Amino acid sequence: MKRIAALVMLSLLNPALAADRLTDRAFTTRSEIYAPKAMAATSQPLATQIALQVMRDGGNAVDAAIAANAALGLMEPTGNGVGGDLFAIIWDADSKKLYGYNGSGRSPKRLTLAEFQRRGLKDIPSHGPLPVTVPGAVDGWMAMHERFGKVSRAKVFAGAIHYAEQGFPLSDVIAYYWNLSVPKLGKFPGFNEQFTRDGVAPKTGELWRNPNLAETYKRIVKDGHDGFYRGKTAKLIATYMKEQGGYLDEDDLASHRGEWVEPISTNYRGYDVHELPPNGQGLAALQMLELLEAYDFSKIPFGSTEHLHLFLEAKKLAFADRAKFYADPAFATTPVAELLSAQYTDTRRKLISPDRAALAVEAGEPAILNEGDTIYLTTADAEGNMVSLIQSNFRGMGSGMAPHGLGFILQDRGEQFVLKEGHANTYAPGKRPFHTIIPAFITKDGAPLVSFGLMGGAMQPQGHAQIVMNLVDFGMNLQEAGDAPRIHHDGSTEPAGQNEPMQDGGIVNLEHGFAPEVIRSLARKGHRIQYADGPYGGYQAIKRLPSGVWVGASESRKDGQAAGY
Repeated sequence: MKRIAALVMLSLLNPALAADRLTDRAFTTRSEIYAPKAMAATSQPLATQIALQVMRDGGNAVDAAIAANAALGLMEPTGNGVGGDLFAIIWDADSKKLYGYNGSGRSPKRLTLAEFQRRGLKDIPSHGPLPVTVPGAVDGWMAMHERFGKVSRAKVFAGAIHYAEQGFPLSDVIAYYWNLSVPKLGKFPGFNEQFTRDGVAPKTGELWRNPNLAETYKRIVKDGHDGFYRGKTAKLIATYMKEQGGYLDEDDLASHRGEWVEPISTNYRGYDVHELPPNGQGLAALQMLELLEAYDFSKIPFGSTEHLHLFLEAKKLAFADRAKFYADPAFATTPVAELLSAQYTDTRRKLISPDRAALAVEAGEPAILNEGDTIYLTTADAEGNMVSLIQSNFRGMGSGMAPHGLGFILQDRGEQFVLKEGHANTYAPGKRPFHTIIPAFITKDGAPLVSFGLMGGAMQPQGHAQIVMNLVDFGMNLQEAGDAPRIHHDGSTEPAGQNEPMQDGGIVNLEHGFAPEVIRSLARKGHRIQYADGPYGGYQAIKRLPSGVWVGASESRKDGQAAGY
């Protein structure tokens, strides 16, 4: 008792000591979450609760993931919605196998490259009707539910419909981004009527309702895939797009189907890291890890000059290949195996100087055989199923195209096409654009270990590689791995849609937490350091312990929550 009293007195005399955490590292914001049966981690606490309720009511991790995503389309329209695309990796406990789903939509069949050229455009606009592609999210939900779901669509969508009709209180970070979007998108018909109150964004804590989205969801409950891609919803989308001078029509919607794909992977120090193949950019995370595996990070501390320098140089090499090779596999061949091969990786690694930052990096020449804003959530259930799901409108709230009476905004993912002939990602009718959103998964010795994602444009593969390194190389726990200060490199000639190789070294954004002497040392190596508020992404993760207990972690930079039961 005397020792406890002494510690209490010492803490009162020393406020810094009183603020110290008993566990974890100095940068950790909270403890990991533990639960015996089920876990959900999303970027909005009410969505997390909806996912858990679905599993309590007999649903599995897939049902819960769809339910949470539908809720986030209502509660976080600044990052996702039924007007956007979806990608997912699912661990099925029965077959003990990973399944991947590419739910990205294609460009309108009536819009051609010649039309962009006729308009004298060098890039596809970021907003308005021209960057709109077919929304793939609902198709992804229906495909996942039909293959793996346990409960009815009515149960899956009940929570989202309830909050759409009755209202939910807006959370802090979402309100901030919503307010930023209004000046940009308020000029487009349908936006102010459905996403503002008399032209003003809702504020933190205010109740927000979206009865139009509730009706859209009810049609999906009733008719599944056809409740969105045919019938009333499809007609309203097509009519609106025609009125705005767009090209997306009922045929584009009715003919859309996503596809089940085989995840790609690399082994990083005994851990298999899984991503989805192009047209997404998950391959870049795997390429970065392949390059970094040759360095002994047991002797390189986290946050050291050597750690940051090697990471940045590996990123530059991977992104140079990303710019040249990643595209819709139906239109271009991405040499995945060759880009991940030991021979190619060794050749590329020799370009990394330990002393100087590369200013110009070109894509490599693999031996090609046989001649591509956001929310992330993850769920896990009592049977051992896990879902890693990411969904987005692109550029936050999307194109600004908000069809009347539907309660959502169409994505502007088409902006990521290139208008330069001969490029793998050149615009073509009915083509999927290069895609930034990527889910991730880690297995160990064939068993599921971690379902995770880190959202945020080009930050995503950089973030995935950092999470893996934090867990594997630096021994962090699941929450620490997400809370650790992050590194973000922006090649200044990598604008969305162009993905051109970097030519001037780019800019390094370092989150608060790296030592000043390390930053100075990086600058001496030639890195251009710049502080930035928010390009560092948002993270959620679930881990499976050998005992069967679930561990959850949620992004401290956003409004999210990990919870279980």
